[in-house]
Amino acid sequence: MNDLEYDRLQRAGKDHLWMHFSRHGMYEQHDIPVIVRGEGLHIWDVKGKRYIDALAGLFVVQAGHGREELAEAAAKQARELAFFPIWTFAHPMAIDLAERVANYAPGDLNRVFFTTGGGEAVETAWKAAKQYFRLQGKPSKTKVISRKVAYHGTTHGALSITGIPALKENFEPLVPSTVHVANTNAYRAAESGYDGPEGDLDAFSSWAANEIEQAIITEGPDTVAAVFLEPVQNAGGCFPPPPGYFQKVREICDRHDVLFVSDEVICAFGRLGEMFGATRFGYEPDMITCAKGLTSGYSPLGAMIASEKVMEPFLHGSTSFSHGYTFGGHPVSSAVAMANLDIFEREDLNGHVRAHAGAFRSTLEKLLDLDIVGDVRGDGFFYGIELVKDKASKTTFDDAESEALLRGYLSKALFDHGLYCRADDRGDPVIQLSPPLIATQTDFDEIEQILRSVLTTAQNRL
Repeated sequence: MNDLEYDRLQRAGKDHLWMHFSRHGMYEQHDIPVIVRGEGLHIWDVKGKRYIDALAGLFVVQAGHGREELAEAAAKQARELAFFPIWTFAHPMAIDLAERVANYAPGDLNRVFFTTGGGEAVETAWKAAKQYFRLQGKPSKTKVISRKVAYHGTTHGALSITGIPALKENFEPLVPSTVHVANTNAYRAAESGYDGPEGDLDAFSSWAANEIEQAIITEGPDTVAAVFLEPVQNAGGCFPPPPGYFQKVREICDRHDVLFVSDEVICAFGRLGEMFGATRFGYEPDMITCAKGLTSGYSPLGAMIASEKVMEPFLHGSTSFSHGYTFGGHPVSSAVAMANLDIFEREDLNGHVRAHAGAFRSTLEKLLDLDIVGDVRGDGFFYGIELVKDKASKTTFDDAESEALLRGYLSKALFDHGLYCRADDRGDPVIQLSPPLIATQTDFDEIEQILRSVLTTAQNRL
């Protein structure tokens, strides 16, 4: 690209494009990074520089960049039927995809409500839970229990379920009736209020699950509709569940007539080596929310998958779920999802993740020899690296130090070294990694080497 075209893009971007979660003031002094091409695990910017995409775009591009068959599936469907809504009517692609997704889902989660993204799927699940209980003659059951620091989306409902105060304060008042309990960050269990034996994950599991039950009892079981949990919590840096945690939550929800929603917008479709995180950890929720990896990001699509129990009261007489989206189940997106799932099966992407997950973990754990690295945690191809000021005491950085470390140095330095990932402090400072599911040891080594170089420099700057 010549200099004139580059300058035009920068000028137009700064003048007209309102980017998401972006500090536009920084572009007074810096150019906007512009990505123009992707192939496999790599992306290229407008100047031709190559980067390893260690975040799969945004936990999305499971099958990797540049899959021509996904583009071809979209073009073929657009020529045949570019759009038709699934409001009362249907089209073959939505029907076939719903059947396929239901067949992958655990238990009797057979009913698929399509959306265009993850936040909409979460919104759908909450509304479905509220109307479900209304139809059951329990209209007071409206509240949601979720976890601290957990991210569930940006719509007013999904943001209310989100447990990150800094994301919410500019938009309050939000939807009432949400309660947040401790998450499963075993590295900082004591800071969450856990006072049991240090390092006893079974005891921690019981304590964390009990926090959910106590919240239900405190609010009143006759007021609580649902519990929303991610299989591996994203925000805060990839918190996996301790042993037996989800089985305990399932029992608690059954005991108090509360629906269990597994928010798998990130964790579904191979991220943890299974089609669904619930399968990975052996539990059966009442609803699953998903998006992202369903199409590998080649076209927008999300879904709420419900059990037969949840669907049953909607099947009679004149009852309908008073909810929908214009582009939910879009024919082109559905066709892309079908082609994407063909790749999953043909190339056994889930098996690939299971076969290489241990190597990914062990490669990242090499970084524990750095003083700045306090914890490496996660599952499958989904990991967080927590950064600390003092390793022995687990002392974290204050707000000013975190700002200087993450945004003042790390984010730019990692990108400059050819690594696209996430450096974030929604919770304690972490680096998050979520590469496409086709990654191999060569890619893990490249990621680790770049991280080691940049983190060593960061450590020396402290």
